[in-house]
Amino acid sequence: MTKTLHLIPVGLGQAPTSSWLPADTQAVASRLTCYIAENAKTARAFLKLIGTLNPLQEITIHTLGAKTSAGEINQWLNEVTPNGEIGLVSEAGCPAVADPGAKVVMAAHKMGIRVIPWVGPSSILLGLMASGLDGQRFTFHGYAPVNPAERTKQLKAWETQSAKLQQTQLFIETPYRNAAMFESLINALRPDTRLCIARSVTTQDEWIKTKTIAQWKAGPAPELDKKPTLFLFLAS
Repeated sequence: MTKTLHLIPVGLGQAPTSSWLPADTQAVASRLTCYIAENAKTARAFLKLIGTLNPLQEITIHTLGAKTSAGEINQWLNEVTPNGEIGLVSEAGCPAVADPGAKVVMAAHKMGIRVIPWVGPSSILLGLMASGLDGQRFTFHGYAPVNPAERTKQLKAWETQSAKLQQTQLFIETPYRNAAMFESLINALRPDTRLCIARSVTTQDEWIKTKTIAQWKAGPAPELDKKPTLFLFLAS
């Protein structure tokens, strides 16, 4: 008998579940009685949204934080009964992708637990698909430095790498700093570098545009304040 870890994607924003969560994924998520989550509050909101076969108060949710030890993760997985199931969810999007859940998945592999990834939204892949930039060679950096001078230096380094390898560069920013990031991008990158901005992907507020830096400079700045946004660029 084999235990199973289900990797369940969570929505990227306010949108009907039918537009981003396949029925089979929802069926699995609805029946699970134990989860590991980056944020217990958002996990409960997700489960309330999709509906559960068991009362929500009877579903166990372990919180995976920066200080969660390997021992705690192993204990959670060990508590799963033989032939039992446990779910892993991120705060938004796909678990274990730009997400601390990867260490849970690695622990499961070491313990011989079956790992099943379920289909759902990933802002990284959806943004890359819609950007028109190189989808064969790309890298995701997570966050750029907060300090403006260090951020500019890092953006220029990524641009050099992009031009050398013809590699799309992807990264995110804390939503309230999106406007500052946009300003850094148009001031640091070369005029012919193509920049894509993918805002609020899969929601009614979704907006995705790719232009050269010169074109972005010539028009008004996009409305990005407090909206989840993925930034992508490719240098010539």
